[in-house]
Amino acid sequence: MVRLSVATALASVLAVSAVSTQKQEPPPGGEPKAFKLPAKKSFQLDNGLGATLVPYGTLPKVTVSVIVRSGNLNEGADETWLADLTADLMKEGTATRGAEALASEVAAMGGELTISTGLDETTVASDALSENAGGLVRLLADVVRHSAFPASELGRLQKDMVRNLSIAKSQAQPLAEERFMELLYPNHPYGRVFPTEEMIGSYDIERVKTFYQTNFGAQRTHVYVAGMFDEGDVEEAIRESFGDWGRGQEPLIKPPKPVTKRVVHLINRPGAPQSTLRIGLPVVDPSHEDYMALQVTNALLGGSFGSRITSNIREDKGYTYSPSSAVGVRYRAAHWVESADVTTADTGAAMREIFNEIQRLQEEAPSANELEGIQNYVAGIFVLRNSSREGVIGQLAFLGLHGLPDAYLTTYVKNVYAVTPTDVQRIAKDYLQDPTMTIVVVGDRAQIREQLTPFGQVVEQ
Repeated sequence: MVRLSVATALASVLAVSAVSTQKQEPPPGGEPKAFKLPAKKSFQLDNGLGATLVPYGTLPKVTVSVIVRSGNLNEGADETWLADLTADLMKEGTATRGAEALASEVAAMGGELTISTGLDETTVASDALSENAGGLVRLLADVVRHSAFPASELGRLQKDMVRNLSIAKSQAQPLAEERFMELLYPNHPYGRVFPTEEMIGSYDIERVKTFYQTNFGAQRTHVYVAGMFDEGDVEEAIRESFGDWGRGQEPLIKPPKPVTKRVVHLINRPGAPQSTLRIGLPVVDPSHEDYMALQVTNALLGGSFGSRITSNIREDKGYTYSPSSAVGVRYRAAHWVESADVTTADTGAAMREIFNEIQRLQEEAPSANELEGIQNYVAGIFVLRNSSREGVIGQLAFLGLHGLPDAYLTTYVKNVYAVTPTDVQRIAKDYLQDPTMTIVVVGDRAQIREQLTPFGQVVEQ
């Protein structure tokens, strides 16, 4: 679920400066300063667990995140959302703390326990007052290492999952996302977005425990601590509470083989007033030298409020209200995708304009002024991401997952402004190739099927 935040609001303000050449040029903005990575201490325990301590800020608060390389990637073909169910059960108490006691103890420290599952990682985290930093490390270690997985809570959590699944499958956007990922990443966990109700019901407590035992362990885990804290106390807490944990298995390395051929897939929703679009293809991941130029190109093309596609199909044509493009990153994989909900009658026209904007960028480099506005936006968003304890941890965890050096962060702003108009044109030519696009449309078949035929053979669900 998308949640509005201060950062989002500020990002929107920054995005206004990133206007296309079709609009009035904004006054020049100042170039954001380079990010200076706070002094940090990193160490590794004998069992392979890593730790990074980052003194940050002036408030007497600390954030601790225990990140385990276990997520949806580790699920089998008949185990979709098993990683999520495992994480949900981890909040239900440990061998020595019940769920209520666990929540109360974290609250008394000044925080709230969160456990989230991603494609590649599971994160167990909380804030606390600085004086409780060591205690919070020990408490989170108890959750990560000694979760009770009470069978009494399994049925309730499964019912919650089934309800969430039903809601998602009733909406056009999740249906489009599901099919897009299935087509782009076939026969891979990245391509399995939703389970079936029967699959959820098949998960018993022993299967959850087996998933945990197989995928959690010291050498898959990294502890990040950011804020104001006593370094010696926190390091001691990490060594004492994690030092005797078993190494476990090495992180699973399973790069996908994404599809790079034109597919037009139609999911019928009779009477739908809008068509939901997903148009995209595989691109380079963060380890590639072109990744930074790709990020800038994406922001110029569709990934900012004043981007070309948004200006065209939203402000000029009025086909849609909130189109956007993004680079979706996985471990050793990435894809570019344009998303939009367009009026049914204008489905084909909107798609043509999206492809026209890609072609226009391939044929002519953007002006220096247009590119500078986009660079200000991209660099500004990066600065915002580093303006909190959670943000700094997120950036360091990103480096850790993708095997990137600290220089990725410290030279980020510099590298954003090093992208030239010619670079943007080259990226559009090399990576955004029309014949390799995967297209998914969810909408009223009777009204849109003929609109889709110019874009390739239409496959219907």
